[in-house]
Amino acid sequence: MAPLRVLCVHGYRQNGGSFREKTGALRKLLKKHVELVYVSAPHSVHQVRSEEAPEKESGSGPVPGGDEDPRGWWFSDVQARSFSAQQQCEESLGLNESVTVVREAVKVQGPFDGILGFSQGAAFVAMLCSLQEQKLEPEFNFRFAVLVAGFPSACKEHQKFYSAPLQIPSLHVFGLEDRVIPDNMSRELLPSFQQPQVLTHPGGHFVPAASAHRQTYQDFLKSFQ
Repeated sequence: MAPLRVLCVHGYRQNGGSFREKTGALRKLLKKHVELVYVSAPHSVHQVRSEEAPEKESGSGPVPGGDEDPRGWWFSDVQARSFSAQQQCEESLGLNESVTVVREAVKVQGPFDGILGFSQGAAFVAMLCSLQEQKLEPEFNFRFAVLVAGFPSACKEHQKFYSAPLQIPSLHVFGLEDRVIPDNMSRELLPSFQQPQVLTHPGGHFVPAASAHRQTYQDFLKSFQ
């Protein structure tokens, strides 16, 4: 059985390389069933903002590539070119370029069975699924989405993505001790999906991949195999 191919969308102030490093345990956990392919956001992030600073995972040392070339999918503060998940804004900066990056990744590295996003990347994945279901992106043909520490954008311009519950099968993963994207923010995204499945873990802001989580991931993925 060929493994499922999943496009991975990193969080704010990460990049494809650092996210690949951080999800090593997940790759190991799912290696027989899933091939993870990573993409980097088009926008460089200049200043360190504490709001979305990636939390250090317990026991992990510096991650190669982790602090190099931090990138983002869009900015909530157009002037400062910065992002905070809680920031209310009328309009954002950079989303169209990010959609283009994903479209190109699908064309060049696809096809993909599914898409996985973390933090700002998970919020972005929800938007990409909405574009797919509105038939605005003919290249997109994701059969499922995994959203880790996701949230609905607080930007007015993005509310169009949440007008109707999405049909795409989705697994929503969040930590009950997440200080960056509190679990109640992740729960606010659930009504945007028709039949969301949920995996909670007792930890913080990271992609969980303990053996205790394997069954949930596999149960969700096996229907697409």
